[in-house]
Amino acid sequence: MWQLCEGAHAVLADEGGAILDERTGRWAHLTPTAAAAVMLLLASTTEDQAAEQYATRYDIGAAQATNDVRTVAHALTARGLAVTEPARRRHRWG
Repeated sequence: MWQLCEGAHAVLADEGGAILDERTGRWAHLTPTAAAAVMLLLASTTEDQAAEQYATRYDIGAAQATNDVRTVAHALTARGLAVTEPARRRHRWG
């Protein structure tokens, strides 16, 4: 599951967006399509699910949508603004 790191705060809109990194006080500015990718990543359980919705939203092929979403996800992860963690399993006790 892709998610923003603690201390990273997103301001997202259809017109674009930005993510504040509290550690550095810097903003990462996003294009409208990058902001859409972040919105979909945050609302999805997998990058593939986000890419499917991105493809539908922009009426593009699955391969291009997957590339676009992964590029945004990996760029923000590399900047230390996001992490990819497997979904945690909840244990049910007796």
